Amino acid sequence: MNKENLILRDVLAIERTKLANERTFLAYFRTAVVFFASGIGIISIHFFKKIDYIGYGLVFLSPFVLFWGIYRFVKVKKSISRYYIGQKE
Repeated sequence: MNKENLILRDVLAIERTKLANERTFLAYFRTAVVFFASGIGIISIHFFKKIDYIGYGLVFLSPFVLFWGIYRFVKVKKSISRYYIGQKE
């Protein structure tokens, strides 16, 4: 299927799929930032010294969430491009 054979409805569906992929990546990014900030907050506040291991766990987990989001974004983007031949980005 090439770009000339796509009708407007198909082109719009592809664009919606690309935007959904971007929104999903931003959700992973937002989650990683919240994990990191929450972990730093728990570690730095003296009131939470008994549970600071949770803070360290959140700080440790945040880069993995971010890298998983990046991996998934790239994988889905390649899959979309591969399925619709002629769609280059």
